Amino acid sequence: MSLSPSRVFAELNAARPPDQPSPTMGTAVVVGGSVAGLLAARVLSDHADTVVIIDRDDPQVTGARPGVPQGTQLHALLPGGLFQLERLFPGFRDEALARGAVEAPPAARRNYLDGRLKVVVPDDADSLAGSRPLLEGLIRQQVLRLPNVKTITARATGLVFDGSAVTGVRCEVSGVPGVERGDLVVDAMGRSSKLSDWLEQADWDRPVTRRMTVHLNYATALFRRPEVTPDSTVVLALNTPRAQADVAGAAFFAIEDGRWMAMMAGYGKDRPGRTADDFVRRLREQFPPEFGEVADQEMIGDVQTYHHADSRRRDFHALKRFPAGLISVGDAVASFNPVYGQGMTAAALHAACLSTYLRSGPDLRAPARHYLALQKVVVDAAWSLSTSADLALPHVDGPYPRGYRLSRWASGQIIAATVTDVATARRFNDVVSMREHPRSLARPGVLLGALRANRRTH
Repeated sequence: MSLSPSRVFAELNAARPPDQPSPTMGTAVVVGGSVAGLLAARVLSDHADTVVIIDRDDPQVTGARPGVPQGTQLHALLPGGLFQLERLFPGFRDEALARGAVEAPPAARRNYLDGRLKVVVPDDADSLAGSRPLLEGLIRQQVLRLPNVKTITARATGLVFDGSAVTGVRCEVSGVPGVERGDLVVDAMGRSSKLSDWLEQADWDRPVTRRMTVHLNYATALFRRPEVTPDSTVVLALNTPRAQADVAGAAFFAIEDGRWMAMMAGYGKDRPGRTADDFVRRLREQFPPEFGEVADQEMIGDVQTYHHADSRRRDFHALKRFPAGLISVGDAVASFNPVYGQGMTAAALHAACLSTYLRSGPDLRAPARHYLALQKVVVDAAWSLSTSADLALPHVDGPYPRGYRLSRWASGQIIAATVTDVATARRFNDVVSMREHPRSLARPGVLLGALRANRRTH
């Protein structure tokens, strides 16, 4: 099924939940209580009599979850993701602010590229700054308030098949095996999803898994924030490979409870911020003055580190044989270099794909091909954004897509123009925040505008 990427993005960003629930299935089962799983459950609550979330972590646990090892790291909620969350949970923004999240309008966001401050796009969409536990906890609370959603603390061990359809999930509760039956099963098990193994064990084809090795190392630390309402709430500094810096980038956000959350990232042998002294020194010496001001504050707790070996995607859409009653969402389908902050927003768009699919009145006894086609557009967009940037890294060696040299040159011109040109920065921000498809940057007028802007600055 061939779909226009721009049209799909427009459709997904225009999609709204139905005014009234209209159940078309008895039970839906979501395996995994991640952000992606919770958002899928929210969508399913409009179309199923009952939604069951199976997760190894107790859903009532607050704070960083054991099943999310990177949960203590800095996370970004892009404007496109906030837009989708507000659609799914009206009033989400206000409730997040009431719990301590911090507003991040365009004027409060500062972006540096190789030490140069980028132009502000005054009419850009707003975003929020807050820790992942705060944002994920609010999503979880909103979902568990729904009367037809219930949770089971269990370990999923496999699928139940009836002919060519998935009809349930095998699971263990305190070592006791059982089965949760469902008309639709959603895999939200994250990067370590076992779905490919389960399909292969049941004599179905295993999807091709594509990987791009990046060997990203990143570290996050918390600092006290004396200002209640700082002028800048989100500050990012990116170093391109040509800058020859040993740290690829850094960021700090104002988050709840009067804190700054700061992050640094490096690749390969560069492992930034493994100790408090090293973290503070690098913030002061290698980034704009604002980072040093944060580093001057009292550090709270220890530096938390994480290693991201590769970006990966599982091409379920390419399988010629795929069972009915089954889909995947979030990192179980594709997980990207976290430097680009796409995770939560991509999960929200996967939920929009599910909503669009279910509102089309599909035959659940057939494979969810329309859903897979919609999701492929979203995955392709995020994958192209992250991997095209990763391919420019000295230690990354392909695979290079056709026309890579030309596209790299063009994207370099556009990125350079975002420093000084509002029109180019606006287009670029729409794509990075996943409100527009990357193909919108390939229009001749966008590149010509970037070239003119770059000529003016030289």
